[in-house]
Parts: sequence; structure tokens; C-alpha cells
Amino acid sequence: MPAITRSVFWLSFFAAILLAWAWMFMMARMMGVDWIGRPMEMMQMGDMPMMQMTTFGALFPMWAIMMAAMMLPTMVPTLRSYEDLMTSANGTRAGWLGVLLGYFVVWVGFAALIAVAQIALMASGLIDDLGIANSLWFAGLLFIVVGLFQFTRAKEICHGVCHSPGMYFLGHWKTGFGGGLRMGLGLGAFCVGCCWGFMALGFVGGVMSLLWMGLATLFMVVEKLPQIGHYVTKPMGVLLILAGIGCAFYGVIA
Repeated sequence: MPAITRSVFWLSFFAAILLAWAWMFMMARMMGVDWIGRPMEMMQMGDMPMMQMTTFGALFPMWAIMMAAMMLPTMVPTLRSYEDLMTSANGTRAGWLGVLLGYFVVWVGFAALIAVAQIALMASGLIDDLGIANSLWFAGLLFIVVGLFQFTRAKEICHGVCHSPGMYFLGHWKTGFGGGLRMGLGLGAFCVGCCWGFMALGFVGGVMSLLWMGLATLFMVVEKLPQIGHYVTKPMGVLLILAGIGCAFYGVIA
């Protein structure tokens, strides 16, 4: 029975990820954008109006679903670390669910914040209604800021927790669903601190760009792998800074 229960939990977890990605794909089609987040020339939708994503009521659910699609895959090492302690530290499946819920609650809170940020950026004219930067200077600035953050102490601390969740569990262990929830909230906070910049980069090419979502998710998963995670953080920072410089230079000569 424990093996069956474990399979059900993990299959449900991966099904939720697939559902979130499918939902994002449908939303992108309803907004009339292609897989890189650019408006399509023709919509095969008859007279159906395109979905408008300019209010908090529309943007917050979109970002919340996007958090599920992009961040839940990065939780696999964390949930596996919890499972490793289920026998030796009296963990439970309820605690496993608590960790998952706490983590997701923090990212949903971040979804609310970034939805507000998107509305403010649209109001200032820095991005358009699809969340695409209106200026190469602004795009370049985002690249450079996120790239520089990869070299900060804050990034190092947050990434250290995300990269080695087992150490966090050992230092903050609490049993039961409530204990798992509290640990999940803590892990989620460190994860937001580690990965917020890659969410902000959605404003470079459009927040509904499935290409950006896929690449950002892939990098965040790789960054948390125990064997290689520490070796990709700073090189990515260099690449982002160079991309930012390139955007700014192109903005001058264009």
C-alpha cells in the first residue's frame, strides 16, 4: 500500500504540472500570441474576441497558473528529500502535502505581486498589453539587473537552500501536515528569493511566451540539481549581463 500511495501522489503531482502547461497554452491561443509570445497574424477563432490581460482579476490567475507550470517541476528534489526523511525523521504523506502546499502558497503570493508590477509597468508605458518591453533599453536593464543578482550574497544564500533542501529540513524539521506547511512556506520564500529574476525576465519578450517559460523552467531545474547546480549560476549571470549590453547597444544603433 505505501508504494501505491507514493505512486498516486507523484502521478497526481506530475498531472498537475501537465495541466498547468496545457492551460497556459490555451490561454496563449486565446490571447492571440504564438509560442514566442508575439501576436499572430491570423486567429482561427471566428468572431470570438481575444482575451484581454490588463486587469488584476485577469493577470493574477494567469501568473498563479504560470507559477504552477514553471515552479512545481523545480520542487522534485525538495519532495524527494522529504521522502528520504519520512522513515528516519517520522515524516508523513500529510507532511509531504504540507510542504507542497506551503511552497505553492508563497509562489501564489508572488504571483499577486508580479501581477501588480505588470499593471504598473503597463501604466508607465514600459511594456505593452502582452507584457512585452516597449524599449530595448528597458529590456537591457532587466537582463543586467537579473544578471548582476546572480553574483549577490542574497542569491548565494537562497540558492544554497534551494540546492540542498535536505539541510533545510534537518535544521527546521517539524512533523505532520502543519509542520510540512511551515517548512514549505520557508522553502518557498527562499525559492522566490532565488528565482524572482527569471520571472521578471518575462517582461522582455512577453509573459505569455511559451519559449521563455520553457527555457526559464529548464534553467531553474538545472540550477537546483545537486551535482551541477552551483556551476551554472554565475555563468548564467554573465550571459544575462552580455544580453543586456547587447540590447542596450542595439537600441542605440537601431
